[in-house]
Amino acid sequence: MKLLIISTSQRPDSQSAKVGRYIAESSFSSPHAMGYASIHHLELCQFNLPFWDGEEGNKGEHWPEIEQSVDEADALVLITPEWGGMASPLLKNFLLMCTREETAHKPALLISVSSGIGGTYPIVEVKMNALKNNKLVPIPDHLIIRNVSNVLNAVSEGARDIALRERVQYSLYMLHQYAQALAPIRQQHAGQAYPKQQEYCYGM
Repeated sequence: MKLLIISTSQRPDSQSAKVGRYIAESSFSSPHAMGYASIHHLELCQFNLPFWDGEEGNKGEHWPEIEQSVDEADALVLITPEWGGMASPLLKNFLLMCTREETAHKPALLISVSSGIGGTYPIVEVKMNALKNNKLVPIPDHLIIRNVSNVLNAVSEGARDIALRERVQYSLYMLHQYAQALAPIRQQHAGQAYPKQQEYCYGM
């Protein structure tokens, strides 16, 4: 199985990317999160993605590389900063570009990052209106990482940081469980599509 971690801050060297790197490294080292043949971290701001206009041919020169990574993944971690109570525009643009061919019936761990005590609204926003047509399956164990500059750094900094690291490992473990459980659904759809699948291709 393959894990894809996508950090979606529009700033280089962001706290979201720091969280993505931590998850990638801890997934390799933790016995509870093992089981992936590969773990890949994409920092979307490093790619030249256009503001998508809805045309399939207008996703930019870097989209085929990103699309291949998403298509090959069995589970995704989506990390967004909170900007003004909203998810990153880069994340929403990315999710619009994704199609159900790459993402349907794959579990996603949603992570919101806040420099303060916020972080709730991006999770609600993404669950409400960003997963309808691409048919990603958000697992219940989302994460909200508050005061992010003080946690998940190179050196653990106190009881809160230790507790957060343990919660991250639990969430990654559950993500892997969902990936295993949903794999047969994707395999079945690849071999024999449900008769009404095209008619009901859009979510409600």
